[in-house]
Parts: sequence; structure tokens; C-alpha cells
Amino acid sequence: MTNAFDPRLLDLARDFREALRLGVYMFRRLDPEGELTAAQLSLLSMISDGGLRVGDIAKNLGIKVPSATEQIIKLERAGLVNRQPDPHDSRAVQVITTQAGLAAVESANHRRNAMVAELLQSLDADEIEQLAAALPVITKINSSFQNESDRSKTNVTPAG
Repeated sequence: MTNAFDPRLLDLARDFREALRLGVYMFRRLDPEGELTAAQLSLLSMISDGGLRVGDIAKNLGIKVPSATEQIIKLERAGLVNRQPDPHDSRAVQVITTQAGLAAVESANHRRNAMVAELLQSLDADEIEQLAAALPVITKINSSFQNESDRSKTNVTPAG
């Protein structure tokens, strides 16, 4: 079944995706002097509020499990993450951030926020207000996507 969308929504979706894609490229290049790669910082940030399984980390980063495992091993060797038993499944492990990992995320975020603030200085007052007004909408879109993703994990279709 094909969903029929208002053509304006399809155009907006295209433009929104393109803006996000270019934004991701910008953020990946923000801190070339930092000790962590963008992928490593993204992984650390993702798990800083609690542990995640390697498969979930890979899915969230849009990479394969072996690539996620490689990043985790590098971060583990640097003392930034640990693996621990998953409290919900004794057969699985979660990757958690160490205190050093949390400090690395905080430091990188501080540097990157300062760099973005410098970029935002080129905006006029109206543009800053427009950006501020757009953030709750972007947060709502992100939450909707996350909620849908969480629902799809819990909706198991019986075999048959």
C-alpha cells in the first residue's frame, strides 16, 4: 500500500533531510583537533545516559555490528567504556561509559558548543529566534521517530 502525501510535505521532507545531512557533515568536521572521532564521540554520547547492547549501538549509528565492535574496542582500550552484563538478559552485554568517557564527552561538547556558538554569531536576531523556534519541532520529530522505533521493538508478530 502506497501512502499518498501532500506534495508540499514531500518537498519539505527532502529539504529537511538535506539540511540535516549537511549539518551532520558540518558537525563531523567541527573539532578536528579533538582526541575522539565524530563516530567515537557519537557512540559515547549515545551511551552516556545508560548502557546499550552492541547491536543497538550499531543500529543507532547506521553501521554494521563488526564496525561498532571495532569502535567499542578502541574506546575500551582508552578506558572510556566498559562492558557489563545486561541486567535484562544474562546472555548479553551492555557497553557503558566510564567516568573518563563521561569527562571526554563533556569536554568535547564544550569545545563543539563554543564552535557552533561562534557560527551562530553570524545570524541576525530574527534568524536566531527562528532557529530557537525550530528546535522544539525538530525535537518532536526525533521523539516521534524514537517512539516508533521503540514500539517496533516491542511489537513481536507471532509466527504462523
